[in-house]
Amino acid sequence: MSVFTFIAADLLAISVMVLGLYFPRHRRRDLIVAFLSINVGVMGVTYAMATADLSLGFGLGIFAVLSIIRLRSTEMDHAEIAYYFTAIALGLLGGFPSISPAVSFTLMAVLLGVIAVGDSPALFARTRQQTMVLDRAVTDEASARVLLGELLGARIDRVTLRKVDLVSETTLCDVRFTLRAVADRTAGPEGGVPEGDHAHRSYDAPVLVASRSLR
Repeated sequence: MSVFTFIAADLLAISVMVLGLYFPRHRRRDLIVAFLSINVGVMGVTYAMATADLSLGFGLGIFAVLSIIRLRSTEMDHAEIAYYFTAIALGLLGGFPSISPAVSFTLMAVLLGVIAVGDSPALFARTRQQTMVLDRAVTDEASARVLLGELLGARIDRVTLRKVDLVSETTLCDVRFTLRAVADRTAGPEGGVPEGDHAHRSYDAPVLVASRSLR
């Protein structure tokens, strides 16, 4: 099969990944060009190495170094790193015209399917992770679990105390929690403000500071 068919398949796959999956879910415009360029670059170098006398490992090693530099140059979460390496894998598959088209195209579809399902907003939709700073020195996880459950109005699944400052009386902790159902969160005591409502408005912040008195 013509090499142009592989190129077209790769461009279609990376377009679906970036424009159909990544951007609608994460909204980081700066990573669009990164995903597209690394994909096309890997595809081009892979094809050139496969048809030349140079070692394929040499070309892939160059892109591995560039990938490490790119990953260290900006903050990326684990989901974005998964997209990054999927873009590289799609480029590799598109750069080997000697591979059976059925195998290559099937693997591309599998990669897109895995990342579509794994990063789906519907998968564990009410599960959250936050780094929080409590305005109280808490030295045991059981007490922190109770305080965070009251503050967030959610079911606390796991708490890890990262740092306890006894001088300034603050506690840095990593908390994994599950939001209550909508009906549970909107039902406040005696028709008042829902419990933990102030915390629910802050879920998009990377670090939450518990300004409410916990004493």
